[in-house]
Amino acid sequence: MAEAFSAWMLVCGLLLHTVSRHGAPAKKPNFIIILADDIGWGDLDANQGEEKSNNTPHLNLMAEQGLRLTDFHSPASTCSPSRAAMLTGRYGLRNGVTRNFAARSVAGLPLSEVTLPRLLQEAAYHTAMIGKWHLGHNGPYGPTSRGFDYYLGIPYSNDMGCTDVPGHNLPQCPACESSEGTRLQRSARARGGCYSKVGLPLMENRSIVEQPLDLWTLTERYASAATGIIHAARQRGQPYLLYVALAHMHVPLAPPLHPHSGDVYAASLREMDRLVGAVKSASDAADKDNTLILFTGDNGPWERKCQYSGSVGPFVGKWQTSRGGGSAKQTTWEGGHRVPTVAYWPGRIPANTTNSALLSGMDIFPTLLSLAEVAPPSDRRYDGIDATNVLLRGEPAARERSSGQVRRLADSSHEDTQSFLHHRCESNCARPRCIAASHVTRVLASSQAPPRRAAAQPGGSSSTTRR
Repeated sequence: MAEAFSAWMLVCGLLLHTVSRHGAPAKKPNFIIILADDIGWGDLDANQGEEKSNNTPHLNLMAEQGLRLTDFHSPASTCSPSRAAMLTGRYGLRNGVTRNFAARSVAGLPLSEVTLPRLLQEAAYHTAMIGKWHLGHNGPYGPTSRGFDYYLGIPYSNDMGCTDVPGHNLPQCPACESSEGTRLQRSARARGGCYSKVGLPLMENRSIVEQPLDLWTLTERYASAATGIIHAARQRGQPYLLYVALAHMHVPLAPPLHPHSGDVYAASLREMDRLVGAVKSASDAADKDNTLILFTGDNGPWERKCQYSGSVGPFVGKWQTSRGGGSAKQTTWEGGHRVPTVAYWPGRIPANTTNSALLSGMDIFPTLLSLAEVAPPSDRRYDGIDATNVLLRGEPAARERSSGQVRRLADSSHEDTQSFLHHRCESNCARPRCIAASHVTRVLASSQAPPRRAAAQPGGSSSTTRR
């Protein structure tokens, strides 16, 4: 008995020595992705020149305490394709999402696609989403079937249904005609871009909890849910992914307006910024040194909404605008996909830094998986590149994670690229403008081709895909 006890004590001593020598297992980092809708590169105060508008003080502080990425691009210039690419790390031509889903859509992101939340969920992360999903809302296509443990939000864009008190839009849409026919499953065709019989639903997990929802209180509901998720995760001691897909800055806008203040868009920016500040404050109080917060956008501003759209900054696309067009959402001009982006992680990301590395929303997928030490499935190709070295070490470019990584095309002049560009004219604003209705690029490049990139020029546009 004494010999057995001595042997047991020896084993315990060896284990204690091993732990003290190598340290306890490292905590898995938490991730918060805040995705703004239809936001312009120039909407972020920190991206502006000397004359700043002071509409985004919380984001300004986050940039001062973290990293501002000045050459970050959404994977597409419209909602659904951009979000699908971000969550899968794959271009729409691979993941099957090349157009926006509608309220009447039956399907969504193909079920064969593996999402970021699914992989983190399988790695013991708590995964939660708040806000706009827009990747399919019927049956197995909803967020809780694609890797999220919890969901609260609108299943598609906030202009794809009516409300009792409409927000600001162009054209201005009427309130819901009646309470009849407002079920999500009985979506009617939009008339003139407005829905008058289909109430905009607010969903929690798989259930509709309010229809039509109240746009004017949505920001407070989102902020309350987000902070609650952060505090609950801290109490559980479980790493988490929180994906907050904002209704801002997509029309209809519904900000609180002060008397004699007619600038609806600026008021909406300030409201969005306060929500970001609330999420950041909750995260700092819960697990500041172990949480990466990434703020970015799904595409550029919706220019034909005129006073209700944002600023592309210097990336106005002189060639396009000189011909009556624009460079924003729904185009592949730089203003359509170059988005304001800030990364914040105290103690890991150097404070008050700026990096001009060419990055994409698709890079979020491999970067977060790398930081969580989770390997993606090896049975498919990925277009995202691990940007850990850019975020944590300030290197000027992301490096490929494996020899099997697909390289990106640098510009549309490559001999293996075919581009098709069609235009349609819009005249909602004071002057007519042409908006790119479709710009499809087929990727057939060899993985051995050298990297090329066209330089971005303020006041102009450039092609910004990569090898």
